[in-house]
Amino acid sequence: MFGVAKPTLVGAMMIFTALPAFAADIIPDPIPVQPAPAFGGWYLRGHIGMTNQALDNLDIDLYRDPSIASHGWHDAGNFDSSPLFGAGIGYQFNEWFRADVTAEYRGKSDFRALDWINFTDGSFQTNEYGAQKSEWLIMANAYADLGNFNGITPYIGAGIGASRNTISGFRDVNELRNGAAWAPEASEWNLAWALHAGLGIAVTDRTTIDLGYSFVSLGDAKTGPLTNDDPAFTLPNDGFRFNDLTSHDLKVGVRYSFY
Repeated sequence: MFGVAKPTLVGAMMIFTALPAFAADIIPDPIPVQPAPAFGGWYLRGHIGMTNQALDNLDIDLYRDPSIASHGWHDAGNFDSSPLFGAGIGYQFNEWFRADVTAEYRGKSDFRALDWINFTDGSFQTNEYGAQKSEWLIMANAYADLGNFNGITPYIGAGIGASRNTISGFRDVNELRNGAAWAPEASEWNLAWALHAGLGIAVTDRTTIDLGYSFVSLGDAKTGPLTNDDPAFTLPNDGFRFNDLTSHDLKVGVRYSFY
Protein backbone atom coordinates (compact mmCIF):
# COMPACT_ATOMS: atom_id res chain seq x y z
CA MET A 1 0.00 0.00 0.00
CA PHE A 2 2.69 2.45 0.97
CA GLY A 3 4.55 1.78 -2.29
CA VAL A 4 1.51 2.87 -4.34
CA ALA A 5 0.59 5.93 -2.27
CA LYS A 6 4.03 7.50 -2.35
CA PRO A 7 4.15 8.28 -6.12
CA THR A 8 0.54 9.52 -5.96
CA LEU A 9 1.43 12.06 -3.28
CA VAL A 10 4.47 13.18 -5.23
CA GLY A 11 2.39 13.64 -8.37
CA ALA A 12 -0.17 15.72 -6.52
CA MET A 13 2.56 17.96 -5.15
CA MET A 14 3.94 18.44 -8.66
CA ILE A 15 0.51 19.44 -10.03
CA PHE A 16 -0.05 21.84 -7.12
CA THR A 17 3.34 23.45 -7.74
CA ALA A 18 2.59 23.96 -11.46
CA LEU A 19 -0.80 25.66 -10.87
CA PRO A 20 0.55 29.23 -10.32
CA ALA A 21 2.63 29.11 -13.50
CA PHE A 22 -0.35 27.77 -15.45
CA ALA A 23 -2.62 30.46 -14.02
CA ALA A 24 -0.09 33.12 -14.98
CA ASP A 25 -0.15 31.81 -18.53
CA ILE A 26 -3.93 32.13 -18.90
CA ILE A 27 -4.23 35.64 -17.35
CA PRO A 28 -3.55 38.22 -20.14
CA ASP A 29 -1.04 40.98 -19.60
CA PRO A 30 -2.62 44.37 -18.86
CA ILE A 31 -3.07 46.56 -21.94
CA PRO A 32 -0.66 49.50 -21.75
CA VAL A 33 -2.35 52.88 -21.47
CA GLN A 34 -1.25 55.24 -24.22
CA PRO A 35 -0.41 58.74 -22.96
CA ALA A 36 -2.73 61.48 -24.15
CA PRO A 37 -1.34 63.73 -26.90
CA ALA A 38 0.48 66.73 -25.50
CA PHE A 39 -1.46 69.86 -26.37
CA GLY A 40 -1.67 73.19 -24.68
CA GLY A 41 1.54 75.20 -24.75
CA TRP A 42 3.56 78.04 -26.17
CA TYR A 43 5.38 78.20 -29.48
CA LEU A 44 7.67 80.64 -31.29
CA ARG A 45 7.43 81.31 -35.00
CA GLY A 46 9.37 83.09 -37.72
CA HIS A 47 8.78 83.48 -41.45
CA ILE A 48 9.98 85.12 -44.66
CA GLY A 49 8.09 85.63 -47.89
CA MET A 50 7.13 87.81 -50.83
CA THR A 51 4.29 90.29 -51.35
CA ASN A 52 2.12 90.85 -54.41
CA GLN A 53 0.46 94.21 -53.76
CA ALA A 54 -2.26 96.32 -55.35
CA LEU A 55 -4.30 99.45 -54.68
CA ASP A 56 -7.82 100.53 -55.54
CA ASN A 57 -6.84 104.02 -56.73
CA LEU A 58 -4.36 106.90 -56.46
CA ASP A 59 -5.97 110.26 -55.68
CA ILE A 60 -5.15 113.89 -54.85
CA ASP A 61 -7.36 116.92 -54.34
CA LEU A 62 -5.63 118.67 -57.27
CA TYR A 63 -7.60 116.37 -59.61
CA ARG A 64 -10.68 118.41 -58.68
CA ASP A 65 -9.18 121.67 -59.85
CA PRO A 66 -11.80 123.53 -62.00
CA SER A 67 -9.22 123.97 -64.78
CA ILE A 68 -9.27 120.17 -65.42
CA ALA A 69 -11.85 119.07 -67.98
CA SER A 70 -11.17 115.31 -67.72
CA HIS A 71 -8.72 112.94 -66.13
CA GLY A 72 -7.89 109.26 -66.66
CA TRP A 73 -5.20 106.60 -66.52
CA HIS A 74 -2.93 104.91 -69.00
CA ASP A 75 -1.65 102.83 -66.04
CA ALA A 76 -3.71 103.08 -62.85
CA GLY A 77 -0.75 101.97 -60.75
CA ASN A 78 1.05 98.76 -59.81
CA PHE A 79 3.65 97.58 -57.29
CA ASP A 80 6.64 95.31 -57.69
CA SER A 81 6.94 92.35 -55.34
CA SER A 82 8.87 92.96 -52.13
CA PRO A 83 10.28 90.77 -49.34
CA LEU A 84 8.68 90.38 -45.92
CA PHE A 85 10.12 89.19 -42.60
CA GLY A 86 8.07 88.27 -39.53
CA ALA A 87 8.22 86.70 -36.08
CA GLY A 88 5.77 85.99 -33.30
CA ILE A 89 4.67 84.02 -30.27
CA GLY A 90 1.64 81.76 -30.05
CA TYR A 91 -0.28 79.25 -27.96
CA GLN A 92 -1.64 75.85 -29.04
CA PHE A 93 -4.90 75.35 -27.13
CA ASN A 94 -5.67 71.86 -28.45
CA GLU A 95 -5.13 69.82 -31.61
CA TRP A 96 -7.66 71.96 -33.52
CA PHE A 97 -7.10 75.55 -32.38
CA ARG A 98 -4.14 77.89 -31.89
CA ALA A 99 -3.49 81.63 -31.89
CA ASP A 100 -0.49 83.93 -32.16
CA VAL A 101 0.65 87.54 -32.28
CA THR A 102 3.06 88.52 -35.06
CA ALA A 103 5.11 91.54 -36.10
CA GLU A 104 6.16 91.84 -39.72
CA TYR A 105 8.35 94.20 -41.72
CA ARG A 106 7.37 94.44 -45.37
CA GLY A 107 10.20 95.84 -47.48
CA LYS A 108 10.09 98.67 -49.97
CA SER A 109 8.03 97.95 -53.08
CA ASP A 110 8.49 100.11 -56.19
CA PHE A 111 5.34 101.81 -57.53
CA ARG A 112 4.58 103.19 -61.00
CA ALA A 113 1.55 104.87 -62.58
CA LEU A 114 0.78 107.05 -65.62
CA ASP A 115 -2.21 109.37 -66.00
CA TRP A 116 -3.51 111.89 -68.55
CA ILE A 117 -5.24 115.23 -68.05
CA ASN A 118 -7.30 117.39 -70.45
CA PHE A 119 -7.61 121.03 -69.40
CA THR A 120 -10.47 123.40 -70.10
CA ASP A 121 -8.15 125.58 -72.21
CA GLY A 122 -7.63 122.65 -74.60
CA SER A 123 -4.13 121.72 -73.41
CA PHE A 124 -3.12 118.19 -72.53
CA GLN A 125 -0.50 116.58 -70.27
CA THR A 126 0.57 113.29 -68.75
CA ASN A 127 2.10 112.57 -65.35
CA GLU A 128 4.39 109.63 -64.69
CA TYR A 129 4.41 108.73 -61.00
CA GLY A 130 7.02 106.74 -59.11
CA ALA A 131 7.40 105.92 -55.40
CA GLN A 132 8.23 103.25 -52.87
CA LYS A 133 5.98 101.75 -50.19
CA SER A 134 6.80 99.77 -47.06
CA GLU A 135 4.93 98.67 -43.92
CA TRP A 136 5.20 97.50 -40.35
CA LEU A 137 2.33 95.08 -39.72
CA ILE A 138 1.21 93.89 -36.27
CA MET A 139 -1.47 91.18 -36.18
CA ALA A 140 -3.37 88.98 -33.73
CA ASN A 141 -4.25 85.72 -35.52
CA ALA A 142 -6.39 82.66 -34.85
CA TYR A 143 -6.13 79.35 -36.75
CA ALA A 144 -8.15 76.17 -37.12
CA ASP A 145 -5.94 73.10 -37.72
CA LEU A 146 -7.93 70.72 -39.92
CA GLY A 147 -6.42 67.36 -38.94
CA ASN A 148 -3.08 65.59 -39.03
CA PHE A 149 -2.43 63.54 -42.18
CA ASN A 150 0.86 61.65 -41.77
CA GLY A 151 2.49 64.71 -40.21
CA ILE A 152 0.92 67.27 -42.57
CA THR A 153 -1.69 69.59 -41.06
CA PRO A 154 -3.70 71.95 -43.30
CA TYR A 155 -5.04 75.06 -41.62
CA ILE A 156 -7.13 78.19 -42.17
CA GLY A 157 -7.13 81.36 -40.12
CA ALA A 158 -7.87 85.07 -39.81
CA GLY A 159 -6.17 88.04 -38.21
CA ILE A 160 -6.76 91.65 -37.26
CA GLY A 161 -4.32 94.39 -36.32
CA ALA A 162 -2.67 97.58 -37.55
CA SER A 163 -0.34 98.52 -40.39
CA ARG A 164 2.02 101.51 -40.46
CA ASN A 165 2.19 102.34 -44.18
CA THR A 166 5.03 104.52 -45.47
CA ILE A 167 5.35 106.19 -48.90
CA SER A 168 8.81 107.46 -49.79
CA GLY A 169 10.67 108.76 -52.84
CA PHE A 170 7.53 110.06 -54.59
CA ARG A 171 8.11 111.73 -57.97
CA ASP A 172 5.73 113.21 -60.56
CA VAL A 173 7.30 113.74 -63.99
CA ASN A 174 5.51 115.69 -66.75
CA GLU A 175 7.51 115.06 -69.90
CA LEU A 176 5.19 116.98 -72.24
CA ARG A 177 5.62 120.19 -70.24
CA ASN A 178 9.16 119.44 -69.12
CA GLY A 179 8.16 119.71 -65.47
CA ALA A 180 8.36 117.60 -62.34
CA ALA A 181 7.28 117.55 -58.70
CA TRP A 182 8.06 115.60 -55.55
CA ALA A 183 6.47 114.76 -52.21
CA PRO A 184 8.18 114.10 -48.86
CA GLU A 185 7.99 110.76 -47.07
CA ALA A 186 4.94 110.21 -44.90
CA SER A 187 3.58 107.38 -42.71
CA GLU A 188 0.26 106.58 -41.12
CA TRP A 189 -1.33 103.76 -39.10
CA ASN A 190 -4.37 101.93 -40.50
CA LEU A 191 -6.64 99.10 -39.42
CA ALA A 192 -5.48 95.88 -41.08
CA TRP A 193 -6.99 92.41 -41.42
CA ALA A 194 -5.95 89.15 -43.04
CA LEU A 195 -7.16 85.71 -44.14
CA HIS A 196 -4.72 82.80 -43.94
CA ALA A 197 -4.37 79.27 -45.32
CA GLY A 198 -1.49 76.84 -45.40
CA LEU A 199 0.17 73.58 -44.43
CA GLY A 200 2.13 72.68 -41.32
CA ILE A 201 4.71 69.94 -41.96
CA ALA A 202 6.07 68.26 -38.81
CA VAL A 203 9.80 67.56 -39.01
CA THR A 204 10.30 66.71 -35.31
CA ASP A 205 7.97 66.47 -32.33
CA ARG A 206 8.65 70.18 -31.65
CA THR A 207 9.47 71.71 -35.04
CA THR A 208 6.99 72.42 -37.84
CA ILE A 209 7.68 73.91 -41.27
CA ASP A 210 4.87 76.34 -42.17
CA LEU A 211 3.99 76.95 -45.84
CA GLY A 212 1.44 79.76 -45.87
CA TYR A 213 -0.65 82.13 -47.98
CA SER A 214 -2.26 85.33 -46.69
CA PHE A 215 -4.59 87.90 -48.20
CA VAL A 216 -3.92 91.14 -46.33
CA SER A 217 -5.88 94.42 -46.32
CA LEU A 218 -3.47 97.19 -45.28
CA GLY A 219 -5.73 100.26 -45.35
CA ASP A 220 -4.49 103.48 -46.99
CA ALA A 221 -1.22 105.37 -47.33
CA LYS A 222 -0.30 108.95 -48.23
CA THR A 223 2.55 111.22 -49.23
CA GLY A 224 3.41 114.63 -47.89
CA PRO A 225 2.20 117.67 -49.89
CA LEU A 226 3.19 117.66 -53.57
CA THR A 227 5.77 120.37 -54.35
CA ASN A 228 6.72 121.45 -57.86
CA ASP A 229 10.43 121.52 -58.69
CA ASP A 230 9.77 125.15 -59.60
CA PRO A 231 8.08 126.48 -56.43
CA ALA A 232 6.26 129.14 -58.48
CA PHE A 233 3.99 126.38 -59.86
CA THR A 234 3.22 124.68 -56.53
CA LEU A 235 -0.48 124.64 -55.63
CA PRO A 236 -1.89 123.97 -52.12
CA ASN A 237 -2.61 120.24 -51.64
CA ASP A 238 -2.68 117.47 -49.04
CA GLY A 239 -0.54 115.02 -51.00
CA PHE A 240 -1.41 111.83 -52.84
CA ARG A 241 -3.49 109.11 -51.23
CA PHE A 242 -2.97 105.41 -52.02
CA ASN A 243 -6.44 104.00 -51.27
CA ASP A 244 -7.34 100.44 -50.24
CA LEU A 245 -3.98 98.71 -50.30
CA THR A 246 -4.09 94.90 -50.44
CA SER A 247 -1.54 92.12 -50.83
CA HIS A 248 -1.34 88.43 -51.69
CA ASP A 249 1.55 87.03 -49.60
CA LEU A 250 3.41 83.74 -49.93
CA LYS A 251 5.44 82.71 -46.87
CA VAL A 252 7.64 79.93 -45.53
CA GLY A 253 8.36 79.70 -41.83
CA VAL A 254 9.18 77.58 -38.79
CA ARG A 255 7.19 77.01 -35.60
CA TYR A 256 9.01 75.69 -32.53
CA SER A 257 6.84 74.30 -29.72
CA PHE A 258 7.65 74.22 -25.99
CA TYR A 259 5.00 71.59 -25.10
